[in-house]
Amino acid sequence: MKVFAGILGLVLLITTLWDAFETIILPRRVMRPYRLVRLFYRVAWATWAGIYRLIRSKKLRDMHLSYFGPLSLLMLFATWAAALILAFSVLHWAAGSALNISGGSPSFRADLYMSGTTFFTLGLGDVTPRTTLARVITVAEAGMGFGFLAIVISYLPTLYGAFSQRELNISLLDARAGSPPTAMELLRRHGRFAGTGVLSQYLRDWEIWSAQLMESHLSYPVLCYFRSQHDNQSWLAAFTTVLDVSAMIVAYGSGPAKWQAQMTFAISRHAVVDLAEVLRVRPLPPVKDRLPPEDAAEVRNMLVETGASSKCTESGDIKLKELRKMYEPYLNGMSSRLLMPLPSWGVGAHFVENWKRSAWGRISSDPTGSESSGGGSDHF
Repeated sequence: MKVFAGILGLVLLITTLWDAFETIILPRRVMRPYRLVRLFYRVAWATWAGIYRLIRSKKLRDMHLSYFGPLSLLMLFATWAAALILAFSVLHWAAGSALNISGGSPSFRADLYMSGTTFFTLGLGDVTPRTTLARVITVAEAGMGFGFLAIVISYLPTLYGAFSQRELNISLLDARAGSPPTAMELLRRHGRFAGTGVLSQYLRDWEIWSAQLMESHLSYPVLCYFRSQHDNQSWLAAFTTVLDVSAMIVAYGSGPAKWQAQMTFAISRHAVVDLAEVLRVRPLPPVKDRLPPEDAAEVRNMLVETGASSKCTESGDIKLKELRKMYEPYLNGMSSRLLMPLPSWGVGAHFVENWKRSAWGRISSDPTGSESSGGGSDHF
């Protein structure tokens, strides 16, 4: 019985260490279906999303979802630590509970206590190993606990650095495409004030952003659950806007702008599909068409007005439908899983940028608010 328990303890120990290695240290995606971290997030997110659906207030619901990413990370660390402590306590029990206990007798509870104090390197001294094997197990756990805590601490700056880099471009998108961002608004503002040359450079910047996000989020999928500062912004909405604009220019545009749009569309679509695969999200058909036929004419007119296209043909309409089928199902699937709404194409809509908002719900040209024009509210 103790031999079997020792084998189970070793299996639990190796499984937990390997799971932590793949999650923290290994810089590539892992597609193995059975993983401790995958099971943890499946159960934790299902529970968290279930609570979300019971909350009626939109503000409280958004706040509730924003807590999940950071909190789940701490819960994951605690789960790993608990699994390692349990594994070593089973090994102590399998080794015969060879412990010197002040004022007590050997038991599994004492083994668990010994494992916990050793893992966190407390060194209280009220329980000590008696045999050589028990000392080996204790020394191994103490070193492993110290190393585990060091790796966890060094992991957090890397994770938050990647999150900060992601949010930087999302914040910059606010003044260029509104909040939530839309393809029509992005085209309108660049066409009116900057021209297609600046738009091409901007798509080039988003090509790099998409590649960086793919690299960081495939290595650390927990970042997908981290939400933006404002409830009308998200990395998924930014991806949707970039793909929409790129698809429009690829379908109807010409010249350097079209070539750059093709490059941006390729890496962005690549990132979306790979992230859906890592999160085990199936592509879903849209609940509602984001670009119905009556709005497609507005899109074509906007492209001509901004100079992104000289002529919109029927072949362009077919091409746009084909491109949308390549990425929209994956966006729909991730939107449903992560509870992040997708933005519209922006036809006939007007959005107020976050930089024009204030905590008092006004948009003013001076601090006294003598010239205000409505708008929503925001908070720090």
